[in-house]
Amino acid sequence: MTETTSPANRLREEFSEKQALFNAQSTIVQRFIEAQARQIADALIEHRPQARFTLPDRIVAQIPQIEQPATMTVPAGLREQSVGGFRNRLTRQDVREALRHRLNELEQSPDHAISTCAGLLRHASAIHMVYNMLPSGRSVTYRSDGDEDIPTIPTEDLALESAITQASDAITEDGNSDEGRGDLQVPFVPAARRFYLPLWVSFDDNNKLLVGSVKEAEANLASMERFIGILHAASSIAPFIIADEEYQKKRYGMLGQLINQGRALARYKTIDIINTIKDRANSGTLNRGLSLSLPYFDDQELKIETTIFEVIPAGRIMFVPAFVVRAAREEAAKRLQDTRFDPSTRKHLMAELKMLEDAFGSQE
Repeated sequence: MTETTSPANRLREEFSEKQALFNAQSTIVQRFIEAQARQIADALIEHRPQARFTLPDRIVAQIPQIEQPATMTVPAGLREQSVGGFRNRLTRQDVREALRHRLNELEQSPDHAISTCAGLLRHASAIHMVYNMLPSGRSVTYRSDGDEDIPTIPTEDLALESAITQASDAITEDGNSDEGRGDLQVPFVPAARRFYLPLWVSFDDNNKLLVGSVKEAEANLASMERFIGILHAASSIAPFIIADEEYQKKRYGMLGQLINQGRALARYKTIDIINTIKDRANSGTLNRGLSLSLPYFDDQELKIETTIFEVIPAGRIMFVPAFVVRAAREEAAKRLQDTRFDPSTRKHLMAELKMLEDAFGSQE
């Protein structure tokens, strides 16, 4: 495959063509398309059962027989579009698949005006999701942990940074300020400022909690998952958006941060599980059985999952630390054979099981 026909180049060409065609529209048509694109994006992101949008009454389209784009009228009977509805509400399905299907149908229409409208709505919806629905962050560089495919470890040494605080390095506190003076900027801790969006960083490299509670850390993780979910929604409705520089910057910055912080949250909860087991063992409340739900971050699904395994069967069996060691080793052996895990997720889970083994192996 030559460079000019590679998938990446085709996506770049399609993105450039759609942007050029959007720029060729009149200002009023551009604003109209953007308004409809916001409705489409909101329906996708909010998982609504129904979506409605309207095609403009006229559009500048590229006609194969004519070298220059020409203004065409959109058939009045096809301008109003509605997807999903009562059936989706009954089945609790969102409109995502139906909306993509409808836009595909419209874009394949033999009517060039209809086809062009659908393509521009895809483009404008993806642009809105990437540029308007997502905050911009810092310029960051991550490195991979060993031979992992996704870089997740920040490389920036903040000790060498300027003392001047940038807007992305601090959170603005609300409150009255003296007239003529700027807002009060409260800098994030250095560990947080190494990431793309410091506001959502909950742990440092040593699994230390940087926010007020685990629930706050979980909320931050949910915000990062939603960020990536919006990027995925944008690329699903308009695959060529991945050729956009801002899309790539936001995906790179947030993907590394999400996986890093997701693993840190899982490790923090694992440490809490270890401490809870030790406390209950000391109080003699673990002599009737013990099963563990060990959290880990799946970097394919991009969310916290749990693996459940039995340590002590139900019954009157005295707790012995060696039971935890044995259960952790047996679970590790199972997961090494489990093809559902990719190498980096398996490595992360193995490290947590080793934490369990080490914590109780020293007590044997």
